[in-house]
Amino acid sequence: MNRAYLDKLFTVVLAGVLAGLALAAAALPAALVFGLGVKNLMPYTVLPEALKTPQPAQRSNLYANDGRTLITSFYVEDRVDVPVAEVAPVMREAIVAAEDVRFYEHHGVDVRGVARAFTANRREGTRQGASTLTMQYVRNALAGDPRLTEEQRAAATEITVGRKIREMRYALTLERQIGKDEILGRYLNIAYFGAGAYGIAAASKRYFSTTPDRLTLAQAALLAGLVRSPADDPINGEADSALQRRAYVLDRMVETGRVNAADAEAAKATELALEPNTTPNDCAAVPADHNDWGFFCDWFTQWWNAQPAFGENVDERQRTLRRGGWKIVSSLDPDVQAKASEQVREIYPETIARAAPTAVVQPGTGRVLAMAVNRTYGTTANPDGQQNYPNTVNQLVAGGGGITGYQAGSTFKLFALLAALESGLPLDTEFDAPPVYVTQYPVGAGPASCGGRWCPANANTYWMDGDRDMWDAFGRSVNTYFAWLTERVGADRVVEMAQRLGIVFRAPADAKMAREGAKSWGPFTLGVSATTPLDLAGAYAAVAAEGTWCRPTPVTSITDPAGRKVAAGNTDCRQVLDTEVARAAADASRCPVGDQSMYRRCDGGTAEELAPGLRRPVAGKTGSSERNATETVVAFTPQLSVATIAANPDDPRDAVGGGVQKRQIAAVGRILAWSLRDEPVRDFVPPGQAVAFQHTSPRTGN
Repeated sequence: MNRAYLDKLFTVVLAGVLAGLALAAAALPAALVFGLGVKNLMPYTVLPEALKTPQPAQRSNLYANDGRTLITSFYVEDRVDVPVAEVAPVMREAIVAAEDVRFYEHHGVDVRGVARAFTANRREGTRQGASTLTMQYVRNALAGDPRLTEEQRAAATEITVGRKIREMRYALTLERQIGKDEILGRYLNIAYFGAGAYGIAAASKRYFSTTPDRLTLAQAALLAGLVRSPADDPINGEADSALQRRAYVLDRMVETGRVNAADAEAAKATELALEPNTTPNDCAAVPADHNDWGFFCDWFTQWWNAQPAFGENVDERQRTLRRGGWKIVSSLDPDVQAKASEQVREIYPETIARAAPTAVVQPGTGRVLAMAVNRTYGTTANPDGQQNYPNTVNQLVAGGGGITGYQAGSTFKLFALLAALESGLPLDTEFDAPPVYVTQYPVGAGPASCGGRWCPANANTYWMDGDRDMWDAFGRSVNTYFAWLTERVGADRVVEMAQRLGIVFRAPADAKMAREGAKSWGPFTLGVSATTPLDLAGAYAAVAAEGTWCRPTPVTSITDPAGRKVAAGNTDCRQVLDTEVARAAADASRCPVGDQSMYRRCDGGTAEELAPGLRRPVAGKTGSSERNATETVVAFTPQLSVATIAANPDDPRDAVGGGVQKRQIAAVGRILAWSLRDEPVRDFVPPGQAVAFQHTSPRTGN
């Protein structure tokens, strides 16, 4: 029977037949038949986008930076499309035998099946649908199109004559435009197989821990039988029903000549041999032996939710993630992450309130290789009074979700150093640093107030007081030198420098001060603003990259189901400092950690034990907040930047004490040494004579 004749037949009789199919009633009156045929059938010759370019919901997979190690998946339907050529022939034959034995004979609608169902419905009062495999695909594709609203999806499955006619017309049109194998492949990818598995790839993995191309006859027949009755899945206790369905499919395959009787009997005798395999969903489902990946995964979702490319708001972006079928290769390096987690627990165990959140960032790309903290990622309840330990999902490393960060102390002196260099002051700018320096900045009452003016003191007058330049003052962390320097260049320029290098003011009071009172915020230089290890590592990474700041990113690439990379996965880098300014800052930053500047001007540092153990050029800074409430260590090479902050996230009044800094220095050194063990030794580029020794006009090149 040719297609033209079939179209004419629909116009005359099909609507009446459909009344019996869809409503189990008598044929429609002749007037209705002709009305539906002429008026309503024609629009369905143009396919909707859901059938032209199908976009069934697919799971998105998040991988480590090797592109193979799965961190977790995100989905509302566990599905990943595979080409029909990658499905075992026996599976294709089984689904045809189970769902539509004349699939390769009809043109989208099986007239014989329609007539049989119509007769049975009228005579027996039953409800046989007579849907072909193509019609089933049409219905599922329309109902599952993520571009539709929930109401539109519901309309695609409503039991009405109009819906059935639409399916038939779309099926006929679809078969004119694409081949049978393509339709079969689409159907296999969209069908629900029970136990949360959508599509043949997910089903093969869910039931048998295999791939579609390796399915056996017994496995294929079982899966094919589940499509008609997914509630009979054997994983959830319906093994007998599933085996009955398998036997039915095997019998149909014998009847249609797709397998011989002997092979079918052997398959029937095969035990179920299930190998259930669940696909992880969301960050709480990271592998149990890699629980520490959860904090990175959590930050990835924060990052994704902030990307306008994936939707207008957070809800839309989450739908895009969970339905879009993305392959996301993250920046997480499992090897570096493992070492960072190990070393963080050398600073503090996870059973105490104090934490040591730590971030590892790659200069020049902003890619975050590791995020570690001495906590278990999870929602398991903690004992009374232990809000964030030993278990938490709060973002202690990157901030957000109520975590504003921690004071990082003298590590913020970097921003005063940079602002001064940019203003035209050289590295050898000298100042006779007194034990206490009274500034022009107003402050309230407190130990650093002298008549209402901010007057910081040096922590060790014997070691810090006296004639200092930028190398020496940064190495020994001389408070009064940097208070004077801030006063000379302007506190607002120091604040702006920090913002330029990615410091985010998450605490409302800090944000207000930066916005409205930056000119009078002298204490900012000594790190009184809350920050995070991730922001801090990113800021120092910009110095390591000679002035190129890159927005910290958790991804290396993002690929859509068609294999196209999307721009949202690219790095976001910009030159924010003059190259010579950055080189000069890196040169001074070698002094605190026991390295030597290019001009041999380092003379003492607060973490001098770091460089000898690393045995490669390194720079960095330590920081202690007032009364040692927090302790911070940042260190970087041209290839890597690491920052760790010791604090009590739940109680800022719980001072961690200065003793922990030794453990932090050791931990940071080991993280760097391990992560760079196979990398070439790279030195910093020396700054020129001008930025080192000459006053100039503002250095704002690049």
